[in-house]
Amino acid sequence: MLWIRSRKFSPHEEIFIGSNSLWRDEAMLVWVLVLLALSIAGIALGIKAGWALLLLALASLLTQINSSPTLTAEERKAGDSRVDAHGITQVWVPAGAFNMGTDAVAVPVPSWARGELESEKPRHKVTLTQGYWIDRDEVTNAAFQAFVEDGGYTNQKLWSEEGWSWLKKSSGRSGAAVCENSEPDQPRACITWYEAEAYANWRSGHIPTEAEWEFAARGPDSLIYPYGNDYDANKANVTGKNSSSAVGSFPDGKSWVGANDMSGNLMEWVHDWLDIHYYNQMIEVDPQGPDIGHIKVEKGGWFGSNSFVARASYRHFEDAPSYQDHHIGVRIVTDEPRQ
Repeated sequence: MLWIRSRKFSPHEEIFIGSNSLWRDEAMLVWVLVLLALSIAGIALGIKAGWALLLLALASLLTQINSSPTLTAEERKAGDSRVDAHGITQVWVPAGAFNMGTDAVAVPVPSWARGELESEKPRHKVTLTQGYWIDRDEVTNAAFQAFVEDGGYTNQKLWSEEGWSWLKKSSGRSGAAVCENSEPDQPRACITWYEAEAYANWRSGHIPTEAEWEFAARGPDSLIYPYGNDYDANKANVTGKNSSSAVGSFPDGKSWVGANDMSGNLMEWVHDWLDIHYYNQMIEVDPQGPDIGHIKVEKGGWFGSNSFVARASYRHFEDAPSYQDHHIGVRIVTDEPRQ
C-alpha cells in the first residue's frame, strides 16, 4: 500500500511504502511516478522504448526504497511523526524518565474521588528504556471500521482467549457499538478493552501501559496536564462540551510529543490491571502493572471531566475489560524493534 501526502516532508517525518519501507524524499517519489507514467504511455502507443522507461522507473523505485535511510531510535526526536501501514499518524516518544503519580493536588478533589487520589500515591520516578510510537489521536470511527471490514471480528488470532470468549457470548456481535458520534473523524467510543486489544493486535501494536500513556502525556517535566501545569478548559474537550469532538480539535492542548486529546474528549483504556496499592511497589523501570486483576485502568479524562479528572496522573478504575461506555476509547502504541 502506498500513502502519499501532497506536501513536503520534514527530515523527521516518515512515510510508509508497503509495510516495512520508508520514504522521505518527495522529489524522488515524483520523479519515479513521472517515469512510470511516461512508460505506461509509451507502451500504450506501441513504442518499444516505453518498456525501457518502465524498467528504469522500477529500478529507480527499488533503489530508493532499499537505500532510503531510516532514522534509528537514537536519531529520532520527541514528536517526530510517521504514517503507519494502516494510514494512522503516530508520534515518537523517546526513552526517558519522569515522575509518575502524585503526592498532592492543587485543584478541588471531588468527594467521590478519595480512593482514586490515594491510588496515585506515591509520586515515584519511572524510566522507560525503549522509545515507542503512539497514535497522535484517539482511534477514530474510520480507523476502527477498517479493522471491522478486514475481518477483525471473525479472526480469532487477533483476540485473547478471554476476549474471544466474551465476543462469542455477545450475541454474534460483528462490530463495536456506536453509542456517541458516528462521524468518521470522531473518536471510537463504546469499545470494550477486549475489542481495543484485538484492534491493537491487528495494528501489530498494543494498548499502552499506564506508564507509556502517562509519559506520552506528561513528558520528562512531569506536567500535571499535557499542555502545562495550570488547568485550562479551553485547551481540551472537558466540562461543558457535553459530547465528543473530532480528534485533534484542540491543538493547543497537545502533549510534549504532539499527541492530541490526552486530557479530555474520551477516556482511554490502558494495558494495566488495577491494584490501588501498586505504586507502593515503586517499580522504577518499564512497569507493566499487576499480573492479574478484575478492573482495567483508564486515563486522560473525557468530555465531562473537571480539573481533577483531566490530570494526566488521574487513574479511573471502575470498569471491567468487558465494559463499554460513551466516554471510553483508546489509542495504540507500536514499539521500535530492539537493536
